[in-house]
Amino acid sequence: MSSPRIGVLAVQGAFAEHAARLRNLGCSVVELRQQDDVRQHLDGLVLPGGESTAQTKLLRDLGMMEPLRQLIQEGLPTLGTCAGLILLAENVESTGDGRVPGGTVAAADLVDAGEPDGDTIGFACSALGDQRRPDPVVGFRTLPVTVRRNGYGRQLGSFTATAPLHVKHADGVSRGANNTSEETAAEDPIIPLTFIRAPRIIATAPKVETLVQLNGEPVAVRYRNQIACCFHPELDADNAIYQLLLSL
Repeated sequence: MSSPRIGVLAVQGAFAEHAARLRNLGCSVVELRQQDDVRQHLDGLVLPGGESTAQTKLLRDLGMMEPLRQLIQEGLPTLGTCAGLILLAENVESTGDGRVPGGTVAAADLVDAGEPDGDTIGFACSALGDQRRPDPVVGFRTLPVTVRRNGYGRQLGSFTATAPLHVKHADGVSRGANNTSEETAAEDPIIPLTFIRAPRIIATAPKVETLVQLNGEPVAVRYRNQIACCFHPELDADNAIYQLLLSL
C-alpha cells in the first residue's frame, strides 16, 4: 500500500515542522507553493500556523485559494492549526486593537461563501446577531465556527497545557471530554497543547464535534473532513492529531 500523499501549505509559517512530522509518520509530503502544486493528487492537506493575513493574501495572489477551497469542500481530509484554523473558519472576529480592521464577517456573506445548509444559516444568525463590518481578510470559510484572532493573548501570553483528545468511537457514541465517567474518560489519550498567539474558538455550529476542551472551551474541533486546532501539534512529540487526520 502506498504512503499517504499529504499537501502542506508552504507559502508562510510553520510548514517545515508539519512536513517533518508527517514524513516521520511515513507520509509523502508535497509542499504547496504555487497553483500547479495543488493540481497533484493529494490524500490530505495541512494548513500551518503563521500569519493568517499574509497567508490569505499569498493564497489569493498565487491563485491557490479557490482550488484549495474546492478540494476541502469536496472532502479532502484537512488539518488547520492556529492560523490554519483562522483560514478555515467561516466567521473571524478581529482582536479589536486596530491591528486587523473591521469585525466579524457579515452573516449574509457567511451563507453565500459557505455551504448554505440549515445548520450553517442558523449558526450564522445566532453567532453574529447584529451584523458588523466584515473583516477584509477572508480565508476558505469552510468550517462553521467563529474564532477570535489572538484570543489567548500575544507572544508573551504563550503557554502549554494538557487535555484529553476526545473522539467518537466506531459505535457513534461520544466518550471522554463531555462525559464525567472516569471509566469512559480514561479511554481518551491525554495530549500536550502548545499555544502561541493562538486564536480562540468562541462559537461552533451544532454539527461541529469538539475534540479537545481546555477550561470548558473547545480548542480542537472536527467538522466532516476538517480538523482544526488553536494549538500547535507540530511543536510537541505526540502524534495523536496527525493520526486522526490520517484516519480520515
